[in-house]
Amino acid sequence: MTTAPPDALDPRQAALDALARLTDVAPSGVWSSPGRVNLIGEHTDYNDGFVLPLAIPHRTVAAVAPNDGGVLRVASTFADEPVSIALADLGDLFPQSRERISEWARYPLGVAWALQEAAPCAAAAHATGLDIAIASNVPVGAGLSSSAAIEGAVAVALNDLWQLGLDRPALARVGRRAENEAVGAPTGIMDQMASILGAADAAILLDCRSLEVEIVDLGFDAAGLTLLVMDTRVQHSHASGGYGERRASCEAGAAALGVASLRDLDVADLEGAERALDDVTFRRVRHVVTENRRVLDTVRMLRSNGPRSIGDLLLASHASMRDDFEISVPELDAAVDAAVDAGAIGARMTGGGFGGAAIALVDRDRVAEVTDAVRRAFAERGFAAPTIFPVPAADGARRES
Repeated sequence: MTTAPPDALDPRQAALDALARLTDVAPSGVWSSPGRVNLIGEHTDYNDGFVLPLAIPHRTVAAVAPNDGGVLRVASTFADEPVSIALADLGDLFPQSRERISEWARYPLGVAWALQEAAPCAAAAHATGLDIAIASNVPVGAGLSSSAAIEGAVAVALNDLWQLGLDRPALARVGRRAENEAVGAPTGIMDQMASILGAADAAILLDCRSLEVEIVDLGFDAAGLTLLVMDTRVQHSHASGGYGERRASCEAGAAALGVASLRDLDVADLEGAERALDDVTFRRVRHVVTENRRVLDTVRMLRSNGPRSIGDLLLASHASMRDDFEISVPELDAAVDAAVDAGAIGARMTGGGFGGAAIALVDRDRVAEVTDAVRRAFAERGFAAPTIFPVPAADGARRES
């Protein structure tokens, strides 16, 4: 049988409880934002390419109350102590002095800083001290974008409370800036857009150059299909070296080929790229170029032939990430192979790589069979037991109360 993700608490109640420990002031409200699964399109976002993510039901919640001290005080269920900083000091903290505070606190406080930068006049008029308590049931380090869920929840809360008037794409850009500059993780904008703009029963086709969004009906439920997340429990971090190295390699490849970004290349350009680049850089480039094509092909197949037609594209994406981009790990490969051997229509790792989760598209009546097969494969290899659970597409960031 499938299982819920680790620490499957009620994040809304947990956030309210954490806020009550922080202050006796009644909350102004509760806001939330989901994690995301990327159906296909990995490491294409920061190359101005195409991605096809969907928001998932697991959410991060921010419960917020006012304070009269002119400070932002943040607490969470995954940290022992709250972190406090004066609103006036955010500009001194970020980005140059971010190491002064713990990494988890850089996410919410970085969002506050980026919001002030994005809407300085409104922030100057309306920004007030706040106590913010955060709780989440999005698995951390699983490649399900727990970081963007924090950013989204805090961004929509402060946008409301500070009367900033920013639209959803602007809030996504705020989240990306916080992650890039306040946290120091060189991610693209896919995670934030998916978390803030997600729609039930649909994926988001995002053009990461223009930020144009199309809602793509998935049709999984009507086709009798379930999307499973297989969390390997091998944790990763976007702020670690591997992610940044891949991004630098893509930028070097684009520069050597004389294009602004790898988005400007098509599959037909790869023959010339292979002659111009060293082997490693070429394979990084090939992954991004072919992955962009796979995203567009997946959308086309969903619309013309339905979800049962996309399995080979998912598998080709995983092979490209494993062999060309070299961001898979043995646990991810084992999950993908075991799921497919047990009858999954398709499977691939999802997220930034170096750990995290894989996904499998499975017939509803074969979910238990696939789950058992993946667990057996992990046990036979001596890996820690994976956590496996279904993820229907969910709505994006919102005010809960």
